[in-house]
Amino acid sequence: MYQISLQRFKPSLRAMTAIMLLVVGATHLSGCDQSAKQIKDLQQEVWQNPDSPEAYIKLGTAHARQEQYDAAIDAYEKALSLDPDSGERVFPVLGAIAFNREEYEKALDYFHKSLAFSPEDSLRFYDMGNVYLKLKQNENAIEAYRKAIEFSVSFEEAYYNLAISYIRNGQKKEAEKIYSWLQERNNYLSVSLEGHLNPDK
Repeated sequence: MYQISLQRFKPSLRAMTAIMLLVVGATHLSGCDQSAKQIKDLQQEVWQNPDSPEAYIKLGTAHARQEQYDAAIDAYEKALSLDPDSGERVFPVLGAIAFNREEYEKALDYFHKSLAFSPEDSLRFYDMGNVYLKLKQNENAIEAYRKAIEFSVSFEEAYYNLAISYIRNGQKKEAEKIYSWLQERNNYLSVSLEGHLNPDK
């Protein structure tokens, strides 16, 4: 589903691999025209099926891809009102939208709600860690990233962000252990982490 990536502290919702993946939309005029047509078609589908949460979810996703967040939120909230169980799909995206808007407390709330459906979802713990990192709540970030890793032991980005949290929390030795682990698995992340471990080099 959606996932927020914050390796370098830019809310690039791995783009989700979070809503930014969702959001990386058309860049040419023809792409924009096509997206506008898709939204129009999905609006028509909603009008024809006003009791279908799935229709609203598809419309919300189309709006989110165009970064039309207010319209996306309206559609997702309508889906939730029709079917509270749609929260399993909707809450992560609403959290990603809130994260993109720097509404971090709201993002946390959505990610917590998402965990009610999938309590072992490593991506949601990772998303929460990213929010805590933005809020400079290092202890909470550490706990969230550890949970993400507990449920996905090879989650390299979670290890990276955990190391950043350790550095910010004055636990450099813990971060160095992760650096050694990343050296064997992800050169890009290990080199980036080395820069945080040795900022004066």
